[in-house]
Amino acid sequence: MPTHFKGSKSEVRALNAFINLQRATDSVSGRISAQLDEQGVTLGQFGVLEALLHLGPLCQYTLAEKLLRSGGNVTVVVDNLEKRGWVRRERQQDDRRMVVIHLTPAGKSLIERIFPAHARAITKEMNSLAPQEQDSLRRICRKLGRGGAGEVRPAKQRKKKEQKHVTDSIE
Repeated sequence: MPTHFKGSKSEVRALNAFINLQRATDSVSGRISAQLDEQGVTLGQFGVLEALLHLGPLCQYTLAEKLLRSGGNVTVVVDNLEKRGWVRRERQQDDRRMVVIHLTPAGKSLIERIFPAHARAITKEMNSLAPQEQDSLRRICRKLGRGGAGEVRPAKQRKKKEQKHVTDSIE
């Protein structure tokens, strides 16, 4: 359903595009979440497990940045993962404020088991678009994501900051 707002053509176009973006996101996320629910994992928990599998141990701050979540949200997700025995926290001896999150063997086994099915489910969802459309969608989403507040750091600065947090958490 398009917007009923009676603004300028530019406003109506932008609102309709936003409505379609939100509806598509909600629909796809709902289907993907249902697949993860069958495995007993939330989308947030999956994001943490997947990041730890592919990137290795990370401090909570870096996890939050990578997952585009608040520190508080990541804390709750990690709490729940820890209760299930899928991750462990390790406080750094030289800086007690720094907590690094590690996959446990059970967590590693879980994410290695469910990730392939998750990748297939996403591929199935995205296959409704031609390969060129998927590439275009990726570029458009990236452009839209970077355009918001205009505060996106250049990739070099983001990478340095991420490396600093990983290095800080390991040293």
